[in-house]
Amino acid sequence: MDLALLRTFLTVHRAGSFTRAAALLGLSQPAVTSQIRTLERQLGRPLFLRKARGVTPTTIGDELAHRAAPHLDALIEITETGLDEESGVRTLHLAGPPEFTSMRALPALAPLVGQGLALRSSFFTGAEEALEGLAAGHHDLAIATARPRGGLLSATPLCDEEHVLVAAARWAGRLGPGTLRHKGPVVLDQLPVVEVHESLPLVSRYWASVFESRPAVAGAVIVPDLRAVLECAAAGAGLAVLPRYLCERALERGEVVALLDPPVPPLRTYFLAVRTGTLALPHIARAHEWLLRAATDW
Repeated sequence: MDLALLRTFLTVHRAGSFTRAAALLGLSQPAVTSQIRTLERQLGRPLFLRKARGVTPTTIGDELAHRAAPHLDALIEITETGLDEESGVRTLHLAGPPEFTSMRALPALAPLVGQGLALRSSFFTGAEEALEGLAAGHHDLAIATARPRGGLLSATPLCDEEHVLVAAARWAGRLGPGTLRHKGPVVLDQLPVVEVHESLPLVSRYWASVFESRPAVAGAVIVPDLRAVLECAAAGAGLAVLPRYLCERALERGEVVALLDPPVPPLRTYFLAVRTGTLALPHIARAHEWLLRAATDW
């Protein structure tokens, strides 16, 4: 059986669409359709049910994908990376948010570098772009704040991130103790806002979760890196909503203060995503396990 046909079949199975698979493989849709029909003729059984939007695997298709995926992925890994018997080094391509990847994931994986793992990382502020790159084969692992859909990717919850409403002490002093709790978010309208995007994604999520309302202010400082947001907030530029892991030391040192301690703080979940079947590859499986283990302390 032609391995190229199996690779095309597996890509269609994971993508759920001939069109999507063609884009991932760099082929035309008619070429993908032709290869699947050839494989179906060789097997004498249908592998997919064609629908208005995409395809659904038959039970035969699911069985073939389950049995073939680990072996085919391993063969592709060998042919694409080559064998280096002297060094035994394998490269892991990791994608994720710049702050979380820099401060959590990469330090957690650092011990594996001394055990024959090379690391390459790509930063994405949005989950969609990271997951699309993972699906296209540009990355081996992706850390995302959204769970991927479909059968092409699989994801495991990694950890929850608590969000904290912070500002420099002088802004907190202007509000007065207990003012925010008693009067609500209207008292925050006098404070400038520091955020990562004009849409105020973190502030809006916090307002919706804690105050059940929308923020009534625009961003005073917009900078696409949470570490820079923290520095601006500490310097007195305004209030910010930040992950606790990122601002915890600044809170301890008094560089910023928490403006509110809600009974149920807003949380955001990170997911660790892979292409389905690639955990059969030892270097990806080891990094995946290592991150999950490290996340128990995050």
